[in-house]
Amino acid sequence: MRFTPAALSLAVLLAVTSSASLGQKPIVLNPQSISWSDRGTAAFTSGDLDSATDSYETSLVLDPRNRTAFVGLAQVADAQKLPGKAIRYYDEALSLDPKDVTALRAQGLAMIEKGALESARANLAKIRENCKAPCVAADQLANAIATRGVVPPRIVAASDLKPVPSGAVVKE
Repeated sequence: MRFTPAALSLAVLLAVTSSASLGQKPIVLNPQSISWSDRGTAAFTSGDLDSATDSYETSLVLDPRNRTAFVGLAQVADAQKLPGKAIRYYDEALSLDPKDVTALRAQGLAMIEKGALESARANLAKIRENCKAPCVAADQLANAIATRGVVPPRIVAASDLKPVPSGAVVKE
């Protein structure tokens, strides 16, 4: 009975320290996956988008946790003017690291290109939440939203107007 408090204290200490070490394992990627991802980056830099895509996809087959490969595929999709595809690849990268400010910014820019300004604003809020100090990524996305988010007023020329017969229903 006199050892009960000491035994309970020791049990709690062991439980806390052992569970803390289980949750803190670093992610170790397959070295071959990293190598293929580096090849993809080199191909992308040289402008060979097909080889870059193949290399990044091979990297993901070897290790689907390679966030760099997802970001690389998204950059290839951006270069090919495929913002929807880029957004999906950035989503995959962000599922691996939701606080990746660079991926959030790039995804926000792709969303603007796609016309999804509210989603881009949501990404901007996430960037500001994760980047407490003055943040270049937040400034860049905010500027892009400000410049592309403004819809200029539509000016209709008289030549664009077509007469409508009386009693007709006009659908826009």
